[in-house]
Amino acid sequence: MKANGSWLLALALALLFSCLCMAQAQEDESEENQWFTVDSLNEGLGEAPEEVKRETPRESIRSFLELTEQEEFSAAAHVLNLSDLSPAEQPERGAQLAKQLATVFRRGEWIEASNLSGRQDAAIEDPSGQHPQTGEPRRNLALASLEAQGQTYDIRLGRYRMGDEAPVWLITPDSLSSIPRLYEEFGPSMLEEYIPERFKASLGVLEIWEWIAIPVFLLVIGLVGWGVYGLVGLLAHWFPNGAPSIFAGRIRGPMALLVMSFVAQLLLDYVVSFTAMATSFIRVMLIIIVAWGVGTIALRLVDTLLLKVTRRIVGEIDDTKPKDERKLLTTLYALRRVIILITVVAVSVYVLSQIQLFETLGMSLLASASVLAVLVGIAGQAVLGNILSSFQVSLAKPIRIGDLVMFEGQWCYVEGIFYTFIRLRSWDERRLIVPVTYFVSQPFENLSVKSAKMYRTLELVVHLSADTQVIREKFLEYAKEEENVVEHHKLSCYVTGQTERAQTISCYLMASDPFAGWIAEMNIREKLMTFIRDNHPEWWPREVVVISHRDIAKGEHPGSRRSPHESAPGGDEEG
Repeated sequence: MKANGSWLLALALALLFSCLCMAQAQEDESEENQWFTVDSLNEGLGEAPEEVKRETPRESIRSFLELTEQEEFSAAAHVLNLSDLSPAEQPERGAQLAKQLATVFRRGEWIEASNLSGRQDAAIEDPSGQHPQTGEPRRNLALASLEAQGQTYDIRLGRYRMGDEAPVWLITPDSLSSIPRLYEEFGPSMLEEYIPERFKASLGVLEIWEWIAIPVFLLVIGLVGWGVYGLVGLLAHWFPNGAPSIFAGRIRGPMALLVMSFVAQLLLDYVVSFTAMATSFIRVMLIIIVAWGVGTIALRLVDTLLLKVTRRIVGEIDDTKPKDERKLLTTLYALRRVIILITVVAVSVYVLSQIQLFETLGMSLLASASVLAVLVGIAGQAVLGNILSSFQVSLAKPIRIGDLVMFEGQWCYVEGIFYTFIRLRSWDERRLIVPVTYFVSQPFENLSVKSAKMYRTLELVVHLSADTQVIREKFLEYAKEEENVVEHHKLSCYVTGQTERAQTISCYLMASDPFAGWIAEMNIREKLMTFIRDNHPEWWPREVVVISHRDIAKGEHPGSRRSPHESAPGGDEEG
């Protein structure tokens, strides 16, 4: 029994020891995940001044920016991990690296200390818990990512602990090794070598000389754009009439902005450089202008080609052209809208990828952008509805470019189908701009769906004594003389109404299109009226007046007492 008890006791002690070892290993591993353990830390710099705070990433970078702003570079060197340098080199070289890094921060990428974590372990705080690393401590953070000579260099913060001292956050040695290359890229420009030191003092977010140089910079760029705008305008006049001249005239503005952007980029790269805030803003604007200019020039090219095709194939936009040509033109307009949509999406993606919007401004801006997108979507429902309706019209083709439609009682030719509206040309050359959703929601007649041919009705009111057959023969004669009257076998003329004094004769004709039919109807009516007036004036409707003998004896004027519809007993009728 004693042997068994001893064996059980030994086994329990072994299990306890194993658990303690595992707990210690997990604790060591957990500590290793929270910081980098080092044997020495900036021995050549001595004790860090009291104003240097390094317990959290936010405090560390804030101290560095404040100290370099006060030109206390020796104190700012305590925020750098100079372990790659010997203790003798650390004081001088550390101050130099701090000064260069401050310049890189000021000109390369604006660092905002408030955006960094205020926790000692830099753990991500996400109340929603959607971030996969929520609550986990970090020992390495990215501050900036900069490009120099075609290479990308990262500036990072690391958490270091020496012995039993409290961990601190410092710029990593790998980041310090890239500072000289970055300083060559973002350091003072050629122009700054001649600027007096008194003008390099800070005045707000910029230095004094920058408040003077930026307006001059913009003025020079504006003059370059004005010159390019005028030069492209001259080229538009020099080119022969046609597509080249039209295209050159339409790209004056975009081409001027493109050249302005390229010149500004050259000046920023080789002549002058500003602080990171101004440079970042200018570069973002240049990216947007270049993307917009290239996209606009591409769309102007498409519009010019579309105009050339329209003039060559279709000519005047009306329904006298074959249906296939009008269908082709409608398809080209639909293709133009697809190209515009693709261009806008491509330009937006390019701009966002270049300025790295979400990485720079963080998740708060992403949330704000999402809310803004929802608000814009609600406010822009009418615009989005018009755009979708425009694509629906282009695909289903209830109307085509050149179709003649009867819309709200007016004859109109469809002159253009755009993103948000349809442009109609009325018969009297007025232009009706109708929202697409309103147009498709209202009933309309498309007189060109199968054929533009249309019946016209001509009515004449003549006396009961008029010879209908004579009028019919004259109508057939005059109708066959009209070029726009087609299908002569369908010409007809009948009496369609009668009163006590007159009869209504209706004549029917088929015209090649409604407007031509209207003209033919007017011409034939004039000829028939002229024929009746010259040859049978008695066929016009006449008033019938009843006159009594008593009225004649009194000397009253016939009809002065009674209307034509009144009658008197024993009266005589006179036609």
